Amino acid sequence: MVTFSHADTGTSEAAWAASGVAALPELPLDAGELAAMTFVVLAAHPDDETLGAGGLLAKLRSAGATVTILLCTAGEASHPDSQTTTPEQLAAVRLAEFDTAVSGLAPSATWRFLELRDGQLAANADRIAEAVREAVTGQPAENVVVVAPYRSDGHTDHDTLGTVAGDVAAAGGHGLLEYPIWYWLWAEPQDATWKSWVRVPLTPADQRAKADAMRAHASQIEPLSEQPGDETLLSQTFLEHFTRPFETFAWHPSKAGSNSAADAERIFDEVHSREDDPWNYTSSWYERRKRALTLAALPEESYESGLELGCSIGTLSEELAQRCRQFIGVDASGAAVTQAAERLARFPAAEARHLTMPHEWPEGSFDLVVLSETGYYLSAEELSELLARIQAATRPGGTLLLCHWRHPISGWQLDAEAVHSMARSQLAWPTQGLYREKDFVLEVLLAPHEAP
Repeated sequence: MVTFSHADTGTSEAAWAASGVAALPELPLDAGELAAMTFVVLAAHPDDETLGAGGLLAKLRSAGATVTILLCTAGEASHPDSQTTTPEQLAAVRLAEFDTAVSGLAPSATWRFLELRDGQLAANADRIAEAVREAVTGQPAENVVVVAPYRSDGHTDHDTLGTVAGDVAAAGGHGLLEYPIWYWLWAEPQDATWKSWVRVPLTPADQRAKADAMRAHASQIEPLSEQPGDETLLSQTFLEHFTRPFETFAWHPSKAGSNSAADAERIFDEVHSREDDPWNYTSSWYERRKRALTLAALPEESYESGLELGCSIGTLSEELAQRCRQFIGVDASGAAVTQAAERLARFPAAEARHLTMPHEWPEGSFDLVVLSETGYYLSAEELSELLARIQAATRPGGTLLLCHWRHPISGWQLDAEAVHSMARSQLAWPTQGLYREKDFVLEVLLAPHEAP
């Protein structure tokens, strides 16, 4: 169990800045996606919402997202030894500060005070869970994101609130953003936990709004009086962690989808029957740039035998075919495969096949396998079977390239991070290269060579 005091010097912001936290991948939600979602923000005490998610709240305001804030306690126990201010008086002060801070950060948000006792949230987990469920009633599960303190933040109220939020989000199929607060004080950069988190960049306007909101919490950043017990609670060195031009969250996307490989042929045939190029593969700069990065990431100039899983209409296939003596592109959509076959017709040793992975599989072995924008269109069990097939069919020293869109995938169980994590874990192949940006993650794994 973590033990610390607010008076501890803790880990300096300079140490965190040197750790690479500013290079974490960006939260894969653009302004349009934010606007389409409902956010339920949980705060254990007044000022948690500002410290951990004030910049996010300002960003949600700009995007026009629907926001509900649930404040659990009034934070009346922040100065237990005060000789000038009773807990009841402090509660009134802190609630007024909270109202001022939230009005500046998210004036259109609604907020509710749950009137729970400071330090006693563990005894009220059921009430908190019910309040969260009430706040999202009537909203599509996949459009809801719960925002709460990090469940291992080290403060009992924060840990309880984060755990409750995680349980409700998982049960309801909602997204979850966990914000650390005290973690930045007691943890050290060597801790690997934060390296899987994401970053939300803040504009100068977002930063100003957060700073103004933090000043509203005067009872926490200034002494209540000069009397013993009324000292400043949050030191300037601690507050430095929250002046960054970004905020950091543990991100857990919605798991509300139920589609699997069995649905892929129907879904994608319908998509391709409406449009020849539904994702603008041929015209989009994003797609052309991503293909260029994909091809540049391949460690070998040429391959004997290549396999692309989920080739769609064949825009990447025709470029991969030029790097392979033999090449096969497969896809669950017959309509897409027809277009891919046309693109590959000029390569005598290349072909496109209509196969639904992982239950159908081409014969042969390969020294290049490409799984691009496809892994999350499978269930976890299907992806595990697909990875087993890849492992069996990849030649020693062969290349597996994975590339996936990092944004939420509506209707499906997996996302980009889950696909890549499963591949690393199940295959246990070394990573040759990894590139991640807001929109996609690109990774190259190498099959081990045969033992001498």
